[in-house]
Amino acid sequence: MRFCWELNQATEMQGTRGTDQARYVQDMFSRIAGRYDLMNRLMTAGQDTRWRREVIRRTNIRAGNILLDLGAGTGDLAREALQQVPGVRAVAADFTLEMMRAGRSRSTAEGLSWTGADARCLPFSKETFDAVVSGFLLRNVTNLERSLAEQLRVLAPGGHMVSLDTTRPPETALRPLIDFHLHVIIPSLGKLITGEAEAYTYLPETTRAFLKAEDLAAYMESAGFQAVGFKRLMLGTIAIHWGQK
Repeated sequence: MRFCWELNQATEMQGTRGTDQARYVQDMFSRIAGRYDLMNRLMTAGQDTRWRREVIRRTNIRAGNILLDLGAGTGDLAREALQQVPGVRAVAADFTLEMMRAGRSRSTAEGLSWTGADARCLPFSKETFDAVVSGFLLRNVTNLERSLAEQLRVLAPGGHMVSLDTTRPPETALRPLIDFHLHVIIPSLGKLITGEAEAYTYLPETTRAFLKAEDLAAYMESAGFQAVGFKRLMLGTIAIHWGQK
């Protein structure tokens, strides 16, 4: 429980800002849980399913391994792992219970378990998992360094961490088109599909405010991950990052 105690101490020292942001994110995802997967398909023109397949391939998991899908939401990555590698076990962990309820209602896959968890303070022993994956988690955590440290802690030696997330788009001739998609198309689509324009204004804003792909890779190396790399997707607005313990 040492990590949880340190997290509480840090929260007290920095005031309520981090706690308030975490509650805001939690409430927002609770409101859009029922249409979250549909919106992902629409926002990415269905490409997110292909990206998730690549995330799981990069873990190099095999039958008998245990995978953690952190910030799992509705458990897309965990289910992809079970589909790609029969015999693997997957734990889907998220701090938004409504998202997990939505995921459980769509799948009772054998080998998949669910648990509530804060990415900054994981309720697992060290070296529990052979792989840790996440989809669109890191941009939303209030303490990136601690989340990365926790992922490294629960990862077994030789295990792989793979993250799928947004990344700050590059300054190219296509930047105006990218910004129009992020700040006009996505909020409008979000309001139409979910009735939650605010949520789909927040999500593009986190894309613009989040780290460049190179900077996230540097954070991972500082956390202790080895063989760190990344791949940009979707005009540079999405990236897959990977590292090994």
